[in-house]
Amino acid sequence: MQKIEEITLSKLILDENYCRKTLPFIQEEYFESIHHRTIFDTVKLYVQEYNAIPESTAIKIEVEKRRDLSEEIMQEIDDFLNDKLDHDQYNEDWLLDTTEKWCKERAIYLALMDSIKIADGQDKTRTKDAIPHIMSEALGTCFDETVGHDYIKDAEQRYDFYHTVEDKTPFDLEYFNKITKGGLPNKTLNIALAGTGVGKSLFMCHCASSSLLRGRNVLYITLEMAEEKIAERIDANLLNLPIQQLSDPLFSKADFRKKIDKLNKKTQGRLVIKEYPTASAHVGHFKALLNELAMKKGFSPDIIFIDYLNICSSSRYKNSIVNSYTFVKAIAEELRGLAVEANVPIVSATQTTRSGYGSSDVDLKDTSESFGLPATADLMFALISTEELEAINQIMVKQLKNRYNDPTVHKRFCIGIDRAKMRLYDCEQATLADPGKEEEVVEIKPQKNKFDSFKV
Repeated sequence: MQKIEEITLSKLILDENYCRKTLPFIQEEYFESIHHRTIFDTVKLYVQEYNAIPESTAIKIEVEKRRDLSEEIMQEIDDFLNDKLDHDQYNEDWLLDTTEKWCKERAIYLALMDSIKIADGQDKTRTKDAIPHIMSEALGTCFDETVGHDYIKDAEQRYDFYHTVEDKTPFDLEYFNKITKGGLPNKTLNIALAGTGVGKSLFMCHCASSSLLRGRNVLYITLEMAEEKIAERIDANLLNLPIQQLSDPLFSKADFRKKIDKLNKKTQGRLVIKEYPTASAHVGHFKALLNELAMKKGFSPDIIFIDYLNICSSSRYKNSIVNSYTFVKAIAEELRGLAVEANVPIVSATQTTRSGYGSSDVDLKDTSESFGLPATADLMFALISTEELEAINQIMVKQLKNRYNDPTVHKRFCIGIDRAKMRLYDCEQATLADPGKEEEVVEIKPQKNKFDSFKV
């Protein structure tokens, strides 16, 4: 290990190409001896300041300016620079691979030491919940040589990207698939806007159920209702039962178990529901949850539902007093960052303002608390309910923002809603006019619930 440290340090000083490829990924603490750490720190600061590798004499001069080093350490630095610099030539690929392996081994070793300190209570700043994240970061140590897309040289890769079918999580609702070109892409934040009681949680429970039936792994994080209440809604949806029947004494445990077993045979996916107290959990908690699920259950979600965004906390503004615009925008940005990091679509919801509640033409300006939320979301749509729509068991969907498709195409459409079974379904569409435009408005006709013949 000592030898690779000396080779690494030597090449950082002698080989500019090696230095530029590896310096961003090497940490000072990877070096065991103090004089190696001091030399590395000096080299790193020099490269950052002058955009060039330092000469040995320059390193000596910079080190001599310091007043925190003993004469013994100064002598060891001098001996290394005079006599121990490795001038041998190595195969570049081998050297890079060996350096990367050394960095990973050191990162894992240091992570284990940190974890032991936390477990023993020696670290007062972090709890045991931080251990999975610390180990995960160490195991993920690698050299990422990607420094951007070269427009000319990478043209073929770009062409292949254009013709690669993007992995998406599809809906079981026709018009949602139309407006998203086949479903939700990974690394995106998607928001449903609706008033209280319109159906935000119902929408997410339905989408979680349909994703599970398609064999996807689903993580549903709730900060509003208990885990059992979310599971009850999903049971009503998947078992094709009115939600009241689930608690009916005549519905026996054997019948319930039979339906669950039958459902289990229909899908390879898994659904995990996790509850947090309202306004107490932020992205840091969600990352720790993902690490725990991966380590303890071997579970990695394909899509994440968070019910709902406004009652999350922000990891950047913990215990801080900030305005609602900044706070909610921060939460949205952190959730979208989580979607990118976990490589999944995230679906969440937000409330309308008082003026938007009960409105038949909800707009982006009706987003409660922060206009920074729609600025961050990839897809945002309103769920609108009126007495006329409620009478025929339908709700209207209005596109507010869409990065996947033209939001003016199918700007408004209706979907059927079965509140007893917590389900949504496709229904016959009418021509829905935009306010101020002269278009024929066709009467919206009731349509039979397509799930009426579905049995589990």
